[in-house]
Amino acid sequence: MKRKTIRLGAIMAVLALAAALPAGAGEAPRRMSRASLEDKVRGGWAGQMIGVAFGAPTEFKSNGKILEGELQWTPEMISNAIHQDDLYVEMTFAEVMDRIGLGATTEQYGEMFRDSITACGTRTREARRNLNRGIQAPMSGHSDFNVHANDIDFQIESDFIGLMCPGLPQASNHYADRVGRVMNYGDGLYGGMLFGAMYATAFFETDPRRVVEQGLLAIPAGSGYARLIRDVLSWHAENPTDWRKTWQRIEEKWNRHDPCPDGALAPFNIDARINGAYVVLGLLYGDRDFGKTLEISTRAGQDSDCNPSSAAGILGVMLGYERIPEKWKAGIPGLADTKFEFTSYSFNAIVASTLTRAEKVIMAAGGTLGPDHVLIPVQSPKAPPLEQWDPGVPVARVDLDQPAWSWRGAPGEWDELTFTFEGTGVVIVGAMTQEGGRADVYLDGAMAGEIDAWIPERTHDNDCWHVTGLANGRHSVRIVRRGDADGRSKGRRLQIERAIVYGPRP
Repeated sequence: MKRKTIRLGAIMAVLALAAALPAGAGEAPRRMSRASLEDKVRGGWAGQMIGVAFGAPTEFKSNGKILEGELQWTPEMISNAIHQDDLYVEMTFAEVMDRIGLGATTEQYGEMFRDSITACGTRTREARRNLNRGIQAPMSGHSDFNVHANDIDFQIESDFIGLMCPGLPQASNHYADRVGRVMNYGDGLYGGMLFGAMYATAFFETDPRRVVEQGLLAIPAGSGYARLIRDVLSWHAENPTDWRKTWQRIEEKWNRHDPCPDGALAPFNIDARINGAYVVLGLLYGDRDFGKTLEISTRAGQDSDCNPSSAAGILGVMLGYERIPEKWKAGIPGLADTKFEFTSYSFNAIVASTLTRAEKVIMAAGGTLGPDHVLIPVQSPKAPPLEQWDPGVPVARVDLDQPAWSWRGAPGEWDELTFTFEGTGVVIVGAMTQEGGRADVYLDGAMAGEIDAWIPERTHDNDCWHVTGLANGRHSVRIVRRGDADGRSKGRRLQIERAIVYGPRP
């Protein structure tokens, strides 16, 4: 009885998806051989591996400037991909689909991510902490609880979705909406939707510009992300040979006022939009040349391993594995059955898993499977409703030793901290550890929440508490230490380091 119930649930999920994802009206389905489908899926995963390994030595070593100097590559460098969160975190979500099915909910993706043993660094961190604090998905990625809502998190974990949706950008958006909300909201979510749609388009498209244009249609035209990508397309059309000139125009217009507390008033920028622009830059100016695409998306700087990973992954689908130059893929066969860290997947296994899911998605969309080919219905990209979060412009980084802070008790063992500021929002930044304690937070005299400084192992974050959207003016935040802690904490430690103050956007 249990087996029949599970099978019925899976069938109902596929039927529901089929009803939600109409094919292109009046257009004949597209035929692709199974061999070509596998070659393209294999090329997409290989491209990701090559890109992240190529860019890993330069990650965040060139922020706000073009990376100059020689870039190295040897076949042995590919082994670094086995240990990269750019790959193993997205495989965590792929495993949810493989275990539960395509009907898995946002809450189930969140539960899997909460309980996984993956290591979370700069990306996906606050979502994991939120989930462990009892804030379930999708609120774990919402800006009310996640100051990194606009960051690159889902953008670099979304590749697997596009790879299982060949020629089906509406299906890609469907799954992106479910998975991406675990970590992001607004433009952070749209980054994954854009990338997924570019992957989906790449199965049947040979022109990188066309791939970008179709991907752009999958996100709301009024979003900041869409406006940036339209700019890059326009600047490329005006100047199709000099990527450095377009890079400079991106910097001047878009690489300012990063709201992430790590990048506020600093060159560092982990925002999804600016890093997505570098991926698009590499695709457009790389012009189907694998090495050139890698180089441009890496030299653009910032997250220079994630960006070439996605650019090369999309191009890997366009070319297929067999047409990726041997220079770049020579090291893959030797570790094709080595498991990626924290996962049960090897390169060969994740390719096979992706193909199985792709077949299910094709059938759900109204396609058919033949013994040596698949028929895939035509789907045009369709953008979701617009949602945006703008915390304002960072106007000050105020360390704990500045006059705006006052405290009661010894400086290192304070009982109460008070911070006064002029602006529309603030992020209280501090250390999160497995020994973290708790504090109550008051905003302008009223209870406004708590700080819980405990964090799970293999997870890093520093957003103790934040608020945005205040009336522009003078405000105060009072932090009162409590004597309790999360039951999993080994102590009562509270270490506040600074505040990031936000003001109105010009």
